[in-house]
Amino acid sequence: MTAPTGDASQPAVPYGTPDAPRIAVRGEARLEVDPEIARIGITVAARGRDRRSALDDLTRRNAGVLDLVKTYGDAVERLETGAFSITPELTKHGRGERIRTYHGRVHVTAELTDFTALGELTTRLADLELTRVDGPWWALRPDSPAHRDARKKAVREAVQRAREYAEALDTTLSALVELADIGAENTTPPHPQAPGRMRSAAYGAAEDTAAAPLDLEPQRQRVHAQINARFTMVPPRL
Repeated sequence: MTAPTGDASQPAVPYGTPDAPRIAVRGEARLEVDPEIARIGITVAARGRDRRSALDDLTRRNAGVLDLVKTYGDAVERLETGAFSITPELTKHGRGERIRTYHGRVHVTAELTDFTALGELTTRLADLELTRVDGPWWALRPDSPAHRDARKKAVREAVQRAREYAEALDTTLSALVELADIGAENTTPPHPQAPGRMRSAAYGAAEDTAAAPLDLEPQRQRVHAQINARFTMVPPRL
């Protein structure tokens, strides 16, 4: 594209003129790419007749989970301990507020980049006492090259479309006036639930609930880029 003609000292106007007609187009790109991260949620539980025993058991089990996940080294990109709680359970019968037992829970999130290790890790975690595994949820990194590729494709589409309009008017583009990013990184939500696919939890043998298998098939990620572009054109001869 060549530089705009005319007196550069003249202020730009937000609309087209007969001497500098404008064209507005939209460019859009939709890509499907393999995920880069698998995220799993781990819930460790403990029960005790008193607060101290529940807390001690919860601390021991949580340390065991963290140690196990860390043995996978570089396959684990992030390991984070989240919410923690110790909750009393009251007796259902009798007068007064008598505590029957204490329930403790702590939540851990792990992000893996090596999907070959994912199945083994989730199986070993689910075999631990009173330990639950949820997920996996598939995602891209915020700085994934897929976002850049989608933006470039959207810009190229906008330029191509503008050139086609200009060619239809037997003229050419003169200059780019504006480029607006209106959705360059609209990706699949962090925790998508794919319709019709099993994404239930796996439980340790100490849980009363029956175990359900995790779906470990990587889910392709959708990347959407959308831009608006405005160009000036060489005045066509109509």
